[in-house]
Amino acid sequence: MVETRTVVVETSRSVGAPPTTPSPAGPSVAALMSRRFRGYLPVVIDVETGGFHSSTDALLEIAAVLIDMEPDGTLKRGATHSFHVKPFEGARLDPAALAITGIDPFHPLRPALPEKDALGRIFREIRHAVHAYNCRRAILVGHNAAFDLGFLNAAVTRADVKRNPFHPFSCFDTATLAGAALGQTVLAKALAVAGLKWDPSSAHSASYDAEQTADMFCLICNRLSDSFQDAQDRARKMGWVQAAAPAADAAEDPSLET
Repeated sequence: MVETRTVVVETSRSVGAPPTTPSPAGPSVAALMSRRFRGYLPVVIDVETGGFHSSTDALLEIAAVLIDMEPDGTLKRGATHSFHVKPFEGARLDPAALAITGIDPFHPLRPALPEKDALGRIFREIRHAVHAYNCRRAILVGHNAAFDLGFLNAAVTRADVKRNPFHPFSCFDTATLAGAALGQTVLAKALAVAGLKWDPSSAHSASYDAEQTADMFCLICNRLSDSFQDAQDRARKMGWVQAAAPAADAAEDPSLET
């Protein structure tokens, strides 16, 4: 997840390759993306935390990496939106977890936001991307995705966030994808055998890990393009409708389908 970046300085890090939303994406590209994942827009999420338990342990960093698409259907990493997060009141901070991440939650120069503010800013950018690609909802991509989704959902509940763009339980796990496609489940090893770079000194930064995960997700999906096209041909012959649901369907209860 390393390339030339444009940095927007706020109280957080908001960086990316292309602009925030897929501005060059015309109707044909939006149609391709909405069909590619059945109306769901993949967004890579990585969190750094104060432990392993989402209900009791602090969320300390969160990064979201958008996935963009070229006119030929090739997936690529898009913009990154990353924020330091203030521990919620009463949050548990495991010294062992902090030693791994190197995060000092109370450092005076750490530009952290409350959970509700950090989630609100990230979700706003994701909703823009979902709309730009004519998708109905975002779907979380993560390495060991259940961990990231668990912390995300716990923070959404604590902060009483009403407009969560993500499907509440479905996700794409790159540990599973990498195990099937590359024979490796550890992120650093999977990247190595895929021919992608990994900088150990940058690991355990939510933005860096999310960017690396996004690169691997795109690589695996792009290698499956022939399989996807074959499946699309069969779906058309069976008369299945592949277009994304109308924007109004974004408000439907996502628990009704997976």
